Amino acid sequence: MDEFDIVVVGGGSGGSAAAGRLAEAGKSVCLLEAGGRNNGMRITMPGMLAIPNPAANYMYETVPQKGLNGRAGYQPRGKGLGGSSAINAMIYIRGNKWDYDNWAALGCTGWGFDDVLPYFKRAEHNVRGEDAYHGDDGPLWVSDQKWANPGSHAFVEAAAELQLPRNADFNAGKQEGFGLYQVTQKDGERWSAARAYVEPKRGSKNLDVRIGVTVQKLEIEYGRVTGVTYSAGKRTRTVRARGGVVLSAGAFNSPQILMLSGIGPGAHLKEHGIDVVVDKPAVGSDLQDHIDYVSSWQTESKDFIGSSLAGNVRMAKAIIEHRRKRTGIMTTPYAEAGGFWKVMPDAPAPDVQWHFVPAMLEDHGRTKVKGHGFSLHACVLRPESRGTVRLASRQGEDAPRIDPNFLDDERDLATLREGVRLSHRIVASPALQAYDPQDRYPVDLDDDAQLGELIRSRADTVYHPVGTCRMGADEADVVDPKLKARGVDGLWIADASIMPRLVSGNTNAPSIMIGERCADFVLAELAS
Repeated sequence: MDEFDIVVVGGGSGGSAAAGRLAEAGKSVCLLEAGGRNNGMRITMPGMLAIPNPAANYMYETVPQKGLNGRAGYQPRGKGLGGSSAINAMIYIRGNKWDYDNWAALGCTGWGFDDVLPYFKRAEHNVRGEDAYHGDDGPLWVSDQKWANPGSHAFVEAAAELQLPRNADFNAGKQEGFGLYQVTQKDGERWSAARAYVEPKRGSKNLDVRIGVTVQKLEIEYGRVTGVTYSAGKRTRTVRARGGVVLSAGAFNSPQILMLSGIGPGAHLKEHGIDVVVDKPAVGSDLQDHIDYVSSWQTESKDFIGSSLAGNVRMAKAIIEHRRKRTGIMTTPYAEAGGFWKVMPDAPAPDVQWHFVPAMLEDHGRTKVKGHGFSLHACVLRPESRGTVRLASRQGEDAPRIDPNFLDDERDLATLREGVRLSHRIVASPALQAYDPQDRYPVDLDDDAQLGELIRSRADTVYHPVGTCRMGADEADVVDPKLKARGVDGLWIADASIMPRLVSGNTNAPSIMIGERCADFVLAELAS
C-alpha cells in the first residue's frame, strides 16, 4: 500500500489548487484524477472549446425536468487534470461582494468578502498588475482579450446606448455594468487550474499524480477517513492518508463518492445496499445551478463566427495562426462580453448575468447552425429552485442521478423573463441593429405566458452547479467553515459543492479560491 500525508481526490479547479499548495508546503500528496493530463491542443487552444471532447468531458445528462417541459438537460463537467477549467469559457469572475458577506451571515464564519479577497489575490496573476482587488504574482494567469469580435464590442456599445454603464473590471468595487470579460489565459493559451498549480510541480518528489483512475470509495476506520480505494482498469488499489483526504470531485461527484462511502441520506444508501456510516441528508441535496436562456439572431454579416465557406476558411486560417503565434481569433472564449444588472426591484445585488457570443448557439453548441449571427445568454444569478444528486448505482464509473429541478420556483421564471426582455432591448439598440439581426425565436415579449413557455422549452444550465456538500454552522451541514466534513475525521471538501449559496457569477475562480483556503486549513490542522 502507498502512504502519503494527504490524498486529494479530483484534479479539477479546487483539487489542483489544494494539491499544488500542499505539495508546495512540503507535504507528500497523492492526486487522483479519473481523466487524462489534458495538455493537448484541443485543451490549450481556447477556440477549440466549441468542439465536443469526450476525453475531457463527462457529458452528463439530467433526469427529465418538469420545469423544462420534460426535457433532460445537458451537464458538461470537466474530466482530467484541470477539471472544468480545462473545458470552460475561461471567464474570470468571482461573484458579488454581497454573496460572501451573505455566506458569513448564514453562519459561515470567516467567509465574508474581506476574508476571501486575499485568497483570490494570492491565486491571481492579473496582466493588469496588482491593486486593492487583484494580485499579479499568483499561479493563475488572468488576461485581457486582444482579439475580441467586433460584434462583442458592439454589444457593449448597445448596452451603453440604453444608459447601462460600461464596466472594465467586474471583480473590482462594482459588479454592475457591461463590458468584455477577462479570461484565464496566458499568452493566448488556456491556463487551467492544473497548468497553474499541478504542472509546475510535475516530477517533484512529494507530488504523485495518478490519472485514469476511478475512485470507488473512501476508507473509513473507527470514524476516521484513512485512505481512498480506486480502480484502474480491472485492478483495485488503496492509498493511505496519514493526515487525511481532500475530496475535490465537484458538485456531482463529491456527493457521489461520499454516498458510495456510506455518508449521505441513510434511506437512499440502504436502497443501494450501502452500509450507513453517517446519516447525512444534506449530502447530494441543495443542488443550485444557474438556469440560462439563450436568445439568438441571424445576420448577413460575416463579422460573426459562423458556418459558411468564408467562415470555415477564416477559422482554418485562425487555427494555423494560433499554432504558429498563439494569436488571433482562436483565442476566443466565445462568451467574449457580458454584464450584470438588477432586473427585480427587491434584489440585493445584480440578479441576472449576460454572456454575449458572436455566433449562433443551439443546444450548447452541439447542433450546428448554418450561417452567421450572435447569441445572448441571460441567467438567473441567485436561483431559488433546489435539486438533488443521487446514486444511480454502486459503481464509481456510473454517472450519478442529477436533478437540478430547474424553474421549480416561479421566482426564477419571473427573473429570467425580465432578463430575456432586457436582452432584446439591448439588441434593439443602434449598435447591434446596424447588423440587421433577425430573431430566430420571435415571441411577444409583453405576454408573460408566451415568454414563459418559450423559456421552458429552450432554457438549460450555464454550467455552475454547487451546494451538494454545503458548508454551514449547523450539524446538519456537510462541512464546517474550515471545510472539515461533519461526522468523520480526516476529511475536507474543497470544490463548488461546499457553497451554501450559489455565487452571482461564474464558479471557476471561486472554486480555485476554495482550494487555496482548504490547503491552509489542512496545513493548520496538521501543524496543531
